[in-house]
Amino acid sequence: MDEFLTVNDEVRIPLGEIELRASRSSGPGGQHANVTASRIEAVFDVRASPTLTGPQRDRLLQRAGERVTAVAQDARSQARNRELALERLAEKLAAALHKPKRRRPTRPGRAARQRKIEGKKRRSQRKAERRRPDFD
Repeated sequence: MDEFLTVNDEVRIPLGEIELRASRSSGPGGQHANVTASRIEAVFDVRASPTLTGPQRDRLLQRAGERVTAVAQDARSQARNRELALERLAEKLAAALHKPKRRRPTRPGRAARQRKIEGKKRRSQRKAERRRPDFD
């Protein structure tokens, strides 16, 4: 694994800025789980990061908070849990940094307008057929 966490095309965070903590995993697992610190928590301090640009930092603070945390305790191996925690951290950061595309307002096309009118005519005809016949 390289010494950077790749979040997206623009953001690569040095692993030195990410705090990794190991602790004992919860849940079943017998003797191995009771003595092995295989649970990994990856913590990224957004304010303290010199890697982020100003707009990136602002967006992360607004959408994810000052500290972004990811935990993994799925695998028995501490190394595998470390990989999983870093992947989850990258996913959280990427989701917070994602900017949705602006919607450009459009108008309905000719076919859509035609379908709308035909639907109105069909409903109108159906309701007209429900009425009582008019005898003069």
